[in-house]
Amino acid sequence: MKASRKWIIQRATALLMIPIMGWFIINFISIYDEGYFEVMNFFSSDKSKTRIPILIIISFVHIILGLKEVYQDYIQDEKIKSIANKITNVLGVTIPAITIFILFNLNI
Repeated sequence: MKASRKWIIQRATALLMIPIMGWFIINFISIYDEGYFEVMNFFSSDKSKTRIPILIIISFVHIILGLKEVYQDYIQDEKIKSIANKITNVLGVTIPAITIFILFNLNI
């Protein structure tokens, strides 16, 4: 991927995270002192099951692009850089997938 495309995607994901992260923080504050069932109701609601996966995916795309920039700038050895990129790609897909799977399978 070209550097200019990465830069644009990283800036776009940062902008997209602002409103959805604001929604999540406001709702997290409102359920912070609540009991188990209220918290589970929040995460089980249709609105949360739509917005949280979007937040997770956008966040991980942003994180992956940022980490790859760090690798590009600070890791000199191409073999280590390649391994780090591969590990980042695998974790960047599996962690959100597992998290979203768990979210959609919450039962209260």
